Amino acid sequence: MPRGPKGEKRPADVIGNAVHVMRIATGEIEETAVQMPKRAKGGKARAKSLPPEARSEIARAAASARWKKSGP
Repeated sequence: MPRGPKGEKRPADVIGNAVHVMRIATGEIEETAVQMPKRAKGGKARAKSLPPEARSEIARAAASARWKKSGP
């Protein structure tokens, strides 16, 4: 059975999905959402762990890459 964007089970065909939605709307079945795992902190955590010199180098390289691009 296919899964929706939040991990819930959904019928594969249109008619089955319509019946499923109708059952949720009338209260025959209760809709349950699956809790998604939390994502990593990403750039904030990386920046916090880097020394100021390394952050400065990365920022300098990013700025030069932005300025190197030529506009249309």
